[in-house]
Amino acid sequence: MFKKRKKIKPVARKLVTSTNPQSIISEQFRTVRTNIKFSMPNMELKTLLFTSSSMGEGKSTIAANVAIVFAQEGKKVLLIDADLRKPTMHHTFLKTISPGLTNLLTGRWHLNQVVKETGVKGLDLVTSGPLPSNPAEILGSPFMDTLITKVKEKYDVIIFDAPPVLSVSDAQVLTDKCDGTILVISSGSTEKVNAIKAKEVLQASNANIIGTILNNYKIGKDHYYYQYYG
Repeated sequence: MFKKRKKIKPVARKLVTSTNPQSIISEQFRTVRTNIKFSMPNMELKTLLFTSSSMGEGKSTIAANVAIVFAQEGKKVLLIDADLRKPTMHHTFLKTISPGLTNLLTGRWHLNQVVKETGVKGLDLVTSGPLPSNPAEILGSPFMDTLITKVKEKYDVIIFDAPPVLSVSDAQVLTDKCDGTILVISSGSTEKVNAIKAKEVLQASNANIIGTILNNYKIGKDHYYYQYYG
């Protein structure tokens, strides 16, 4: 007679700030949060865009964890999956992909119909929605401007996860609409020439680049750090 197997509950991936908030990695995300807040002391940064030069550099994972640490601070945060080419936030938070951002940008859906709870206190999510054939045009539409105005009234921090800047023009369209842009670079894999080119492309699009994040950096065994227990 076979034993009945226990059903394994799926776990959201790569959300270390939620699953292990005392870890050194979580502490680094809190440092990122602090650096963002002090990057423009004379300007309120409510809308933040995360992008990278190429695929696979970890921008989506970084964006999700930064959103979580802002929520853990007591902020009301909205994370928007604006990568309408290869969205991942619905996988990250174990949610359905639709309805989502593209539904909102048709003008036929309301914000409260597409916002999803993430399970993290203070953090809401808008997934990508059905993938369109013209992402850049949709992201650059007047509906996006209207949406940003609405979410600024409801949330303290809005984080956009955008596609890689050297692959498509979507991030260039969005970056001019956001208060700050953060470029994610993967240690050991991002070519220097691509990082420089990505920066130049963003600057040409009037991006307010407030910093870069070096992802996947290996810390030596002799590196000491303080662990956070708050």
